Amino acid sequence: MTPEALAGGLPPAPPARARTLIARYGEWLRMHQRLIAGAQWIVVAAYAFLIVVPAFMPLPGNDAHALDDLTIFAQWAFWGLWWPFVILSMLAVGRSWCGLFCPEGKLTETASRFGLHRAVPRWLKWGGWPFVAFAMTTVFGQLVSVYQYPRAALIVLGGSTLAAIGVGLVYGREKRVWCRYLCPVNGVFAVLARVAPVHFRVDRDAWSRNAGRIAIHPVNCAPLVRIRRMTGASECHMCGRCSGHLDAVEVAWRPPNREVATLSTSEANGWDAALIVVGLVGLAIGAFHWNASPWFVQLKLAAAGLVIDHGPHWLLADNAPWWLLTHYPETNDVFTWLDGALIVAYIAGTAAVIAAIVWGALLVAARAAYPAMRIAHAVRLAYALIPLAGLGVFLGLSSLTVSLARNEGIATGVVPALRAIVLAIGALWSLRLAWLQLRDRAPLSRVAATVAFAIAVAAIVGAWSLLFFHWS
Repeated sequence: MTPEALAGGLPPAPPARARTLIARYGEWLRMHQRLIAGAQWIVVAAYAFLIVVPAFMPLPGNDAHALDDLTIFAQWAFWGLWWPFVILSMLAVGRSWCGLFCPEGKLTETASRFGLHRAVPRWLKWGGWPFVAFAMTTVFGQLVSVYQYPRAALIVLGGSTLAAIGVGLVYGREKRVWCRYLCPVNGVFAVLARVAPVHFRVDRDAWSRNAGRIAIHPVNCAPLVRIRRMTGASECHMCGRCSGHLDAVEVAWRPPNREVATLSTSEANGWDAALIVVGLVGLAIGAFHWNASPWFVQLKLAAAGLVIDHGPHWLLADNAPWWLLTHYPETNDVFTWLDGALIVAYIAGTAAVIAAIVWGALLVAARAAYPAMRIAHAVRLAYALIPLAGLGVFLGLSSLTVSLARNEGIATGVVPALRAIVLAIGALWSLRLAWLQLRDRAPLSRVAATVAFAIAVAAIVGAWSLLFFHWS
């Protein structure tokens, strides 16, 4: 049976000429590693400058703009452009950012050349670290207002970078152990890259056929990928070092739906599903919701009243340090201990409610299609939410882009329509993926399961719509 048949009517592979052109791109990457390394060091220098210098400058005034204030320029660089479009790039070109530009990846790999070269311990390989790291970074970033203040960006981004260097100094030899196991966005990038239309394709037959008769040039795969066994794009950093290896590895186009559509229950991972449903959907929505939510305001007023009447009154103190809770009295932006507790509670509560609705819908869909092994099939169906989850996070991050644009006097009237289009693309794409995953079911079961899955999609779209179309 052909791959197209296995994928349930997915588009055929691209023509040979297209494959050849993109394969040449992979060869170009392999042959220009020094040029790429130089570009990476330029990114490292720009990253270090923009993350460190603004943290020691006075906060900008209300009339400051990107071209006359370094702090505003850095906000544009990190939160207005970098993060939203890095997320989008994962859906378009896989983890090319990781392999070609990421400053943390370059620094941790360089540090590992001179470090202790210790073996990676078992505890560090725990599959839950991507979810835990993403959750902790997301919540902590909201507590210190990472998008608004350069000192907060320094402690969140700079702290992550120092940790990456530290891990490189201890573990591995010219490897990216930090990127593979502990980076807060490694798991996010890994799941989003599953729907990218480009990947490094490995021909195992050619590998076996050529292993004994072609001279082997060692490939340093920094993110510790087993190249011969690589079947998807989630772990590959798209750096090009392995391109052409044994005439069996090349960059190739692929139908973006294929990897998720053909995913088996044995390949589906519960931690990935948790990261998608609880992290990219639940926690992300909660993190972007609270600052605009009228429900949060009502919760804060009610909680403050209870504390005033019954205590403990220390919750109303605003003496927390800036590196723990937002504390910028010069801009009248100070969090009390109660504010911090309520932000955590709101984000966690939002994540719990949305995740419960989504998981419930996935379980119903799995039951409708697969009476046995419902949980395993629900986990597999969670991967179909990747497009909607990724585009939702992109829209959430780009909210700051819109705010910065308004401050610069740039017209943003078209933004609501663009947001609606992006949400619709994400919803329809996810529905299509679920439909393809259910291709082996009887028509009635397939329709029933897709309808149940659509409830999860509707819940996610509805939650984002509150933020973009009702509260903003």
